[in-house]
Amino acid sequence: MSTDTVNKGKRRFLVTSTSVVGAIGAGFVAVPFVSSWMPSERAKNAGAPIEADISRLEEGRMMTVEWQSKPVWIVRRSEKTLSDLESNNATLQDPASEKLEQQPDYAKNQHRSIKEDVLVLVGICTHLGCSPTFRPDIAPADLGENWLGGFFCPCHSSRFDMAGRVFQGVPAPTNLVVPPHYYVSDNVILVGQDGESA
Repeated sequence: MSTDTVNKGKRRFLVTSTSVVGAIGAGFVAVPFVSSWMPSERAKNAGAPIEADISRLEEGRMMTVEWQSKPVWIVRRSEKTLSDLESNNATLQDPASEKLEQQPDYAKNQHRSIKEDVLVLVGICTHLGCSPTFRPDIAPADLGENWLGGFFCPCHSSRFDMAGRVFQGVPAPTNLVVPPHYYVSDNVILVGQDGESA
């Protein structure tokens, strides 16, 4: 009889033990790997609607909030600004915003908003995604005597009026986007969701 006899019971025990320990180890490695595929709370919240309190937003001023990692501008417009909107129509590419669905149905009007004096826009140029600057000043030297206020994109000189409508002869092909939104109360806007306005 050979002295190198194999103890099959011991071998089976060692193989089974090693397999169990390996499976547990693989589980410990897999859990963080699989959980890394799940969106974080921050990522989940990035797409969630956000509230904007406009109670302190003065006439002629703009505030910015973030929704879906994009800047959303909220501008309080004056009566003069609103009355000037129509005078831009002849120089705009799409004064009635008919080219694309760039705003919800409740913002399909000349002022492109629910309340005439409060404009809500996604602050990203429709040309290459730069963020235009808010230029409410009338007839500044760099924008010309016909400028009645609006948004100017410094990347490629696209211009938008105070309703976010794009001018003719600039690279941007369409008006700025009006995101879904509604008024939770007179001074609180929920950006990112359609609903019943107060």
